[in-house]
Amino acid sequence: MQKNIVITGASKGIGRASADLLSAQGWSVIGIARQIPKDFPGEFVAADLSDSDETARLAMKLAARGDIRGIVNNVGLARPEVMGEVDPAVFALVLDLNLRPVLQLTQALLPAMRAAKFGRIINITSLVTRGLPHRTSYAAAKAALESLTRTMAIELARDGITANAVAPGPTETELFRANNAPGSKGEARYLAQIPMQRFAKPPEIAAAVAFLASDAAAFITGQTLFVDGGASLGLIL
Repeated sequence: MQKNIVITGASKGIGRASADLLSAQGWSVIGIARQIPKDFPGEFVAADLSDSDETARLAMKLAARGDIRGIVNNVGLARPEVMGEVDPAVFALVLDLNLRPVLQLTQALLPAMRAAKFGRIINITSLVTRGLPHRTSYAAAKAALESLTRTMAIELARDGITANAVAPGPTETELFRANNAPGSKGEARYLAQIPMQRFAKPPEIAAAVAFLASDAAAFITGQTLFVDGGASLGLIL
């Protein structure tokens, strides 16, 4: 059986690292993001998942292939904000991009997974679901995604489809460093929450994704795997 897997937000960061590792482990990767990256290890589709109509058209094309057996729902959006100043429009925007493409794309791929009696759904959530300041909208979206993951797992288990979440802690991506430069107060604030006293590297998050996509994880479903250097333990050092 050819193993084809979709990765959203695949052009850089965790999405790109996951594409590289899954490809190396035998998956045929189909990446999705707004801009096509260089030297991508598989097929790539340029699409703006913030547009629900464009996402719906893409979902139909992917479903028509009939050969996709997995999806890594990685695309997302975060906005720093204080609870008392959250803009309802921004709140809705953050929830939309973190949740709606998951629903549209995963729904489209389910018939082929069910027919094959095999599927892997991996949703990228976040440490913020355990409670962090200045992340009201993002935390709400990722908490909803973890709950959705559990529902997927229960409903799809008898079809041979697993659904799990990977919850990264602060990770050394381009976006993270753009907002938290080395030596900045932001960097210090994040490091203070991590017992290992360092940030994750994208390949370390990708390793968890690849494990949950593997045959070795066939009996694991409905779980959230925190990859955060111990930060979810709630220790303040």
